[in-house]
Amino acid sequence: MSLFFDADWFDARLAERWLDRSALAVCAGVDKDEIDRLFTNRRTPTAEELKAFSTLLSCDLIEITLRAGVAVRAAPEEGATASARIEDIEARLDAMDAWLEEFEAAARKRA
Repeated sequence: MSLFFDADWFDARLAERWLDRSALAVCAGVDKDEIDRLFTNRRTPTAEELKAFSTLLSCDLIEITLRAGVAVRAAPEEGATASARIEDIEARLDAMDAWLEEFEAAARKRA
């Protein structure tokens, strides 16, 4: 699941180009319902979707990834133990590893 999809930022970038969320769906090869799920943090974008968004919006892939919530870090809870923080960090690293594997697999398919 996405940590925080910056819907306002994406909407603003789309508006600058006289586009809407449907354009994101078309460029990513998904239906509008899937884009709505991204914008409401109900699913994480794939590596291929991020690359398509980057191309459509003429933005750096890292910027798109950050704005899509893939790399956002949550603030630690007040009074969290070191063990809980380590578990949280490990979970985020696992999510990043999974995303990177997906991204690399998509890059190999294109090559």
